[in-house]
Amino acid sequence: MSKKIAVVLTDSFEDTEYTDPAKAFEEAGHTLTTIEGEKGKTVEGKQGEARVEIDASIDGVKANDFDALFIPGGFSPDILRADERYVDFVKNFMKEEKPVFAICHGPQLLISAEALDGRDVTGYKSIQIDLKNAGANVHDQEVVVCKNQLVTSRQPEDLPAFTKEALKLLLN
Repeated sequence: MSKKIAVVLTDSFEDTEYTDPAKAFEEAGHTLTTIEGEKGKTVEGKQGEARVEIDASIDGVKANDFDALFIPGGFSPDILRADERYVDFVKNFMKEEKPVFAICHGPQLLISAEALDGRDVTGYKSIQIDLKNAGANVHDQEVVVCKNQLVTSRQPEDLPAFTKEALKLLLN
């Protein structure tokens, strides 16, 4: 069954952490909606390899419109978490127990949403202490699936495992 996946990202996202899972999700028949502050804007990955046109403004979407949330890493999550609109959007996915996929620095948005207490997660090495301080049980492994809802990974090398587990959750 095809699922609608919200993708929150802005400039300086980690290119492959968006492009690889996005391609796999679309090939599996799912629909992605990229979300930023301005619909129609083009955002660029920090490696300069990927450019993504934004499908919707954060002001025009609700968590209820989607089946899952995807948060690519890079500097994008840190930029977005300074804006309460994104924090609230993410918080609603966690509260409603919808699937959430966050890789590398993606869990920074989950930290700001105060949604990690007691959760099993992983993330990029430099944010693992922040995850721990947010109350998460941090595991240094390529992918961690928590409560059949949250999929997290550490870095681009973990993409195959991350994408595989995210696709499994989308089958439910």
